[in-house]
Amino acid sequence: MAELTHFDGEGHAHMVDVSDKAVTSRVAVAEGCVKMLPETFALITEGRAKKGDVLGVARLAGIMGAKKCADLIPLCHPLPITKVAVEMTPDSTLPGIRIEATVKTTGQTGVEMEALTAVSTAALTIYDMVKAAEKTMEICDIRLVRKEGGKSGTFEAPRP
Repeated sequence: MAELTHFDGEGHAHMVDVSDKAVTSRVAVAEGCVKMLPETFALITEGRAKKGDVLGVARLAGIMGAKKCADLIPLCHPLPITKVAVEMTPDSTLPGIRIEATVKTTGQTGVEMEALTAVSTAALTIYDMVKAAEKTMEICDIRLVRKEGGKSGTFEAPRP
């Protein structure tokens, strides 16, 4: 198992010092989904949700979530994010919404947490926007799919 870098020699949590790391291009892709009843799915996909454009608002929330990651996760570094893309795909087989976030930067540490935060924030926003219609929605399967850059190179998660 890899060494846990967020703990010092005495076991205390600390922010990792990345000042000696090389500046490289970094990319991370995360995914997740929100499962719901067919009736709730129809509200979203047919544009009948009372709060408005659910997927448009959730996309913006995901982008904002990525940008605010360091404010939410205590040991994350504030990063100069160069791109955040949040894609939402309605999937009637769930039924629900599949979410994918891609985050890019050029820096000394990766953007995995930003991509995961983007997916999480988008999913929570979908829930918030239609919770009046259904409180049993499930936010599921949030995970890192791919990351590129840095000393550890490329990681690609196996497909389930």
